[in-house]
Amino acid sequence: MFGITHSEESILNSWYLEIDRKLLAMILLLIVIGAITMVTAGSAEAARMGYPWFYFIKKAFVPYSIGLLCLFGFSMFNKRQIIRISVVGLIIGIVALLFTFVHPIRINGSLRWVSVGGLRFMPADILKPFFIIITAWFLSYMHKIYGADIFLNKNAWKAGWKTWWPYLIVFLICAGLVFKHPDVGTAALYFGVLFVMLFVAGFPWKFVPVMFGVVAALAATAITFMPHIRSRAAHIFDIVPRTQAWYSVNSIKHGGLFGSGDEAFVKDVLPESTNDFVYASIAEDWGAIGACALVILLFFVLNNLIKHATTARDDFVVYALAGATALFGGQICFNLMTALHLVVDKGMTLPFISYGGVSFITFCILFGMVLALVREDTWNN
Repeated sequence: MFGITHSEESILNSWYLEIDRKLLAMILLLIVIGAITMVTAGSAEAARMGYPWFYFIKKAFVPYSIGLLCLFGFSMFNKRQIIRISVVGLIIGIVALLFTFVHPIRINGSLRWVSVGGLRFMPADILKPFFIIITAWFLSYMHKIYGADIFLNKNAWKAGWKTWWPYLIVFLICAGLVFKHPDVGTAALYFGVLFVMLFVAGFPWKFVPVMFGVVAALAATAITFMPHIRSRAAHIFDIVPRTQAWYSVNSIKHGGLFGSGDEAFVKDVLPESTNDFVYASIAEDWGAIGACALVILLFFVLNNLIKHATTARDDFVVYALAGATALFGGQICFNLMTALHLVVDKGMTLPFISYGGVSFITFCILFGMVLALVREDTWNN
């Protein structure tokens, strides 16, 4: 294709020949769908907010540009470079997370925001790809030291730097800070991703009840000591008129089977129609057929990740892909269930589709790393 052959030695040619072009094409298609939705739903939301119709298009130019550069740039790195970058990213993310308790910025009742150069972002979002890469590296490193059984080996639990304790202490501190913001949804997502990666690394099934007990304890703590969580949990099955959930469900209903087209007016008053409830906007514009087609596309991306994870030769790549699959799939489930009013709104974006800003950049970084690791594992091993 395009006359490129293996005899050509340029880095760009090698990248093109070795990259998973199918996965890259699906990601770019998702980005295009997100951009189209930002124009259709964003113009209505901007008008409702009193801004020009192109407000979100103009605002998205910088994060979309940075995100695409990260997607292609990170996909050209090798494993060693990705690990080093992730160490730096993890440190910066943790410092930013701690900074939210020194100089917090409150948005919608949450203190989880940081502002840099006028750009507001959540450190918990930025940490996601670096957390997955460092966790994957740690698990593969533990296997090299302690062999196949890294969970029941007593030496792996002794005090020391090359044991479980340094990692678990840092993780629990960060997860606790996210939980305290309060951001229960993101904390639950982090725990879910970690659990998946641990299972892939050989976590014993007999401890599964213990994990469910930890999850239940965290949920009980959130409901007991966080009034807003208790209030939302009490009304999870109620659809109060003129609330976000009410508008979202009605927007989906109004779309019907083939979409409302120019008559799609419910999303005009739907809060967060380009972000948390973007799926409801898509369902109203494109109908159930278009909304289901989007879900199928997201499923194909997940299937591609799982396929690469099951065929990878490097344990580190297996764990990294497992974490990426868990994060991507988990955030999709959170967002779609929010739009359908099956869970309370936790501010989870739909990857590559929601406007998101920094969230979009985060997933571009993650999938840039995924493409790079798959490329190196396929061709260099």
